[in-house]
Amino acid sequence: MTTALEPRTGPAWRRSPEETQALRRAGNWARRAPLLPALIFLIIVTQLPFVVTLIISFMNWNAYYPDERGFAGIDNFRRVLTDVNTRDSIITTIKLTVSVVLVSLVLGLLIALLLDRAFRGRGVVRTMMITPFLIVPVAAALVWKHALYNPEYGLFNGVLTWIFGQNAPQPDWVSTMPLTAIVVSLVWQWTPFMMLIILAGLQSKPLDVIEAAKIDGCSGWQIFRHMTLPHLRQYLELGALLGSIYIVQNFDAVFTITSGGLGTANLPYTIYQTFYNAQDYGRASAAGVVVVIGTILIATLALRTVSSLFREEGAR
Repeated sequence: MTTALEPRTGPAWRRSPEETQALRRAGNWARRAPLLPALIFLIIVTQLPFVVTLIISFMNWNAYYPDERGFAGIDNFRRVLTDVNTRDSIITTIKLTVSVVLVSLVLGLLIALLLDRAFRGRGVVRTMMITPFLIVPVAAALVWKHALYNPEYGLFNGVLTWIFGQNAPQPDWVSTMPLTAIVVSLVWQWTPFMMLIILAGLQSKPLDVIEAAKIDGCSGWQIFRHMTLPHLRQYLELGALLGSIYIVQNFDAVFTITSGGLGTANLPYTIYQTFYNAQDYGRASAAGVVVVIGTILIATLALRTVSSLFREEGAR
């Protein structure tokens, strides 16, 4: 007779496949159960508002005409895609995103190459270079608008006066080149982000292969062109995709520096105007859904790039 203290090693104690599967499911639920509160909170905070926005995007809902509220079908999306101001804001968003991402990538690559070298105080310099990315976006935009661009007491015009004297030109930077003024402020803020990603890629480059190339007589430019740059390709793609996700949704710089005037209104600012000024909740929600869909497409590419990076790192 087998007692309860004997080990379950005999044939009588072998579990059936159904019991094994049931125990495995129970173990999986035991591991996942602590994550359920966080998952439920995430769904409530992120997905429910999007569902509500999606529902409103199919409604004719304008606060100025409360009696005309009702189902509008895809009319709001048609109005978003055919409206001249919305099309202009989409074009402005594309120009702003492409300009900021490309310039930030190039500057981030150059700075990362410099900071990858060994020199005294490199850690301090790296920390200082990251600082612009840590500043609150609205505060950074205010600094650029008032402390740097202001035609009366801004730093840029002060430098011109210091170099050329009292007869130096005093341009109004925001009025003369509004979109460029926004691009410069965003490049200053996002270059450290690109630098961090590229610097991480430089830290993982195969040093033994590079040393072998130097012994074989390859120049620094040849090593950079044929070895370093191909190695950094996916890191550059990742930086471009992540930067695009955030810059497409940028609102702070446009609102603070130009208030959407002078042809600088991007799609998020147009949504703000449609919602708060025109009180057209349906059309604003439809424009927001368009932005979300575009962001999801970019994010999907970013996730694929991250997954390929992880696979390559795991294969080493």
